[in-house]
Amino acid sequence: MATVTQSVSPRQDSGPSAGRKFLHGLGWFLAHTGSIIALAIAWEWLARSGLVTPFQLPTLSSVLERIWTNAMTGDLFINTAVTLYRAIAGFLIAAVVGVLLGMAMSRIAFVRWFFDPIVSVGFPMPKVAFLPVIILWLGVYDASKITMIVVDAAFPVITATIVGLRGVDQYLLWSARNMGASNRELLWQIALPAALPQIMTGLQVALPIALILAVFTEMVMGGYGLGGAMMQASRFADSRGVFAGILEIAVVGYVLVKAMAILRRRLLIWHQEAMAPSTV
Repeated sequence: MATVTQSVSPRQDSGPSAGRKFLHGLGWFLAHTGSIIALAIAWEWLARSGLVTPFQLPTLSSVLERIWTNAMTGDLFINTAVTLYRAIAGFLIAAVVGVLLGMAMSRIAFVRWFFDPIVSVGFPMPKVAFLPVIILWLGVYDASKITMIVVDAAFPVITATIVGLRGVDQYLLWSARNMGASNRELLWQIALPAALPQIMTGLQVALPIALILAVFTEMVMGGYGLGGAMMQASRFADSRGVFAGILEIAVVGYVLVKAMAILRRRLLIWHQEAMAPSTV
């Protein structure tokens, strides 16, 4: 008598696994956004509680409605694009100037002798003190705004480049030189890659400075841009417009910082810090 055997495959139960993934994702979301959500709830509650007037603190929902209106009319995208243009243009110029000058100061004694006092005095001082002079020379156009950004954002890049190149392991340089490496090869293949983490730190400091100066110069000089739109709203006592500008600038700043952090991890994929989880 033949017996029929039937193989029964184990039932795939994706319920608990899917549930765990959902809870894990929810926990990650709350861990990264919990404080923002709490602040938003507190803002909405305080604005509706009657403790402050709508002029002093409009509700978050009305501010988000204003941002949506600005997006529908196109003003949000125009002002954001103008501010980003000024901030990124100034940042890129500051990055190039800062890295090149930092390299020269770390390798050429005369350049270091000439620029070291200037960098030492200029780095800690508030560079916005030069804004009236820049306005006198260049007017209130994009050239003056970008120049102000370059003046302020270049210093962190200069100092980071100097520190990074000075911190390169001398035994590594000696070993490469003994193996026949030229000065150019030492710089581009050993010194700069070894100093890249420090240089990227300087760039990460300079990028928010560039955005801050872009918004500040727009507030002072007027014109298109997120800072100019905020000042325009302030002149007309439009508190919703002012707070909308604050949120818009916060989002733009977060996106820029996050993009720079991603770029850092891509460029330093070979570095040990790429193995650590990002905190940005």
